[in-house]
Amino acid sequence: MAKKKVDVMITAFRDGFQSVYGARVFTNDFLPAVEATVNAGIDHFEAGGGAMFQSPFFYTNENAFEMMDKFRKTAGPKANLQTLARGVNVVGLESQPREIIKLHAQLFKKHGITTIRNFDALNDVNNLIYSGQCIHDAGLKHEVVVTMMSLPPGTPHAEKAHTPEFYVKTLKDILDAGIPYDSVCFKDASGTSTPTVIRETIKQARAMIPANIPIRFHSHDTAGTCIACYMAALEGGANGLDLSMAPVSGGTCQSDVISMWHALRGTDWDLGIDVEKMREAEEVFKDCMKDYFMPPEAKAVEPTIPFSPMPGGALTANTQMMRDNGIMDRYPEVIHAMGEVVEKGGFGTSVTPVSQFYFQQAFNNVMIGPWKKIADGYGKMVLGYFGKTPIAPDPEIIKISSEQLGLQPTTSLSVDIDDKDPKKGIEAAKKLLKDANIEATDENIFIASTCKEKGITFLQGKATVSVYKNVKSDAKSASGNEFTVTVNSKKYNVVLEGEKATVNGKSVNYSIKEGIEAAASSSNTVGESADSKPINSPLPGAIMKVLKNVGDHVSEGEVIVTIEAMKMETEIKSPVEGHVSHMAVAPGDKVTAGQLLATIN
Repeated sequence: MAKKKVDVMITAFRDGFQSVYGARVFTNDFLPAVEATVNAGIDHFEAGGGAMFQSPFFYTNENAFEMMDKFRKTAGPKANLQTLARGVNVVGLESQPREIIKLHAQLFKKHGITTIRNFDALNDVNNLIYSGQCIHDAGLKHEVVVTMMSLPPGTPHAEKAHTPEFYVKTLKDILDAGIPYDSVCFKDASGTSTPTVIRETIKQARAMIPANIPIRFHSHDTAGTCIACYMAALEGGANGLDLSMAPVSGGTCQSDVISMWHALRGTDWDLGIDVEKMREAEEVFKDCMKDYFMPPEAKAVEPTIPFSPMPGGALTANTQMMRDNGIMDRYPEVIHAMGEVVEKGGFGTSVTPVSQFYFQQAFNNVMIGPWKKIADGYGKMVLGYFGKTPIAPDPEIIKISSEQLGLQPTTSLSVDIDDKDPKKGIEAAKKLLKDANIEATDENIFIASTCKEKGITFLQGKATVSVYKNVKSDAKSASGNEFTVTVNSKKYNVVLEGEKATVNGKSVNYSIKEGIEAAASSSNTVGESADSKPINSPLPGAIMKVLKNVGDHVSEGEVIVTIEAMKMETEIKSPVEGHVSHMAVAPGDKVTAGQLLATIN
């Protein structure tokens, strides 16, 4: 009896990178592994999208479109290259107007992509209608998605969301909406769904759609149950699985393709791979990545993750940012705080961008105080600006969000809201580019729209590199430029090269002068008095904008500085009216919680 062929999509070069390295990987480092995997017979790859669009601009000083071009050249003309899109959010954390959603599909087609997997974290089908049509119209294959996760036992309203009935209704709504699609994916980014729910969901879905339409299942091994869930998906009728490769498999990633091959031995299913060639490809891949820092949390199985569902693809992106800010010790508190944030936020699936909203709000609740600062994305989500949540958010959180953000709850479609927003869209992007003297190509317009100031910084050639690589120590080196520096019991590997220092793999500028200089020049300070009001940072992060200069008048509540932390900007407002007597920071500076930012007289 012939075995049932299971289509394999290798996710190592997008989701694997995102889950392990926070998507901070140089393109040329991994292309030899892509070539080796092609030589092993694989022709279906996840090749971009998700965080692998923004991260090249943010962290590796590379162009994501050029990365996709190189991937296509390496994989060959016949490979099915697939990317991940977030419905109306396309490849960012904020939603976009129709013209940017359309441009996304056109540009990804132009740069070698075959298929776009398209999901909405809230399972609001309204967010998939226009985005799905654009993907289809661009000549791409559209893989439409139902997003999944589990709710902890005893969770209020647990019978109303994230059940087989809920998922099947979502699929029915997609079919009823007439969205063109070529395949269906059930996507569990947190790896928390139970095998029973997966099996029953896919069984019912298989009965609803034509037999020639593929059903794929996607999960992560964060909770240690990925292979069990994949087996349940196959039993339910799925005929495609997402699998990764070592060193970016297991833990927060997908199960390894070889592990799944082993689990299917003696069954009715076959991955159709040459396992010896796959072993060879994995050795090439391991060699490609040998210099990258492997965060310990990336490969760990975390049994408590079903109670605070942080997706694998967002977990290390957030821990790497916490490392950037020297606050990784607070991570357990933030994860613990997520459970309440998910429940009060309306049980949207914990997948980007919603998972990031959850993490940002949990981060604020820990670092600033419970509900003292509503994260912009989280607040807009509970107010309805990203669509309808599966369950109505907590009324008190809606009230707090409305007051802090100055927005009223809405039931309007997200694309309709964004079409009317003068700060979004092609003309707004062209203005950003014009102000920075950058050519307004379609690619640059899209980069400006989805990456904002960081995209402009990249296009200006001013981006910095923030990639965690292990600093090699050479015992024979006589250059005297490699050091291990210990500060407050924390060790830092430092390499000095000219005017650059590499600290734990991150490149920074530095300078050293003999002697002790006098305090900062008077240009940053004027006439402080006894009633001066210090403005301190409420959280660690990086200074994005300084909106006031020394001597400027400020009104109470006026923004003086914005800080970026955890992919969100926090406006720091003056608590009093007066003038700026001292400005202690400049754009690009890293600050800690409690650090002085400015003084107001």
